[in-house]
Amino acid sequence: MDLFVARNPLGLDRAFTTAKRSAIDTSSWIELVPAWMRGGEELLEQLLESVPWQQHYRRMFEQTFLEPRLTAQYKSVDSAPHRALIDAASALSDHYGVKYDNLWMNLYRNGRDSTGWHRDRFSCRRPECIVPVLTLGAARRFLLKPRAGGSSIGFEPHSGDLIVMGGRCQEDWVHCVPKGDPAIGVRISVNFQSSEQAKRG
Repeated sequence: MDLFVARNPLGLDRAFTTAKRSAIDTSSWIELVPAWMRGGEELLEQLLESVPWQQHYRRMFEQTFLEPRLTAQYKSVDSAPHRALIDAASALSDHYGVKYDNLWMNLYRNGRDSTGWHRDRFSCRRPECIVPVLTLGAARRFLLKPRAGGSSIGFEPHSGDLIVMGGRCQEDWVHCVPKGDPAIGVRISVNFQSSEQAKRG
């Protein structure tokens, strides 16, 4: 019996039974794991209340603007605001062979919140990395496109779904969460990060 499930309605698919991996080029891949976490709506509500969300200014193209999203960072996964996130990091570490020891979370309050094209270059300084992202709450479009140019490919993870970027995805591709219908509900993305991958290899 999964003791975590027994004492909490939240639970994880530790066997990754729904995982579907797709190559997006010869050295980069995306893996979708639908319904990886059960009870995500409850976790969403607790994180909305307990996390010290902040909105930051960012400088780009010689202009300073307020990011259209809120963020929070936990430099040690052991200090995560909910036991489910510690358990999730452990399951991901075991499955992918990468020690996920810190968290970066994004809060999209509605469809007007977004994040532009970028790479996770500060948390991934190696040619190849494995970056899992858990969605809680409303489904949002998640797009990737080659850095060298070309058409984008899109996904729409739902609450409890896991999307994993692997291979040279952070080196050769960029990704974004574009603006959508203002009526879209709240979404939190939990990015599981590794201090090992943040070091140049």
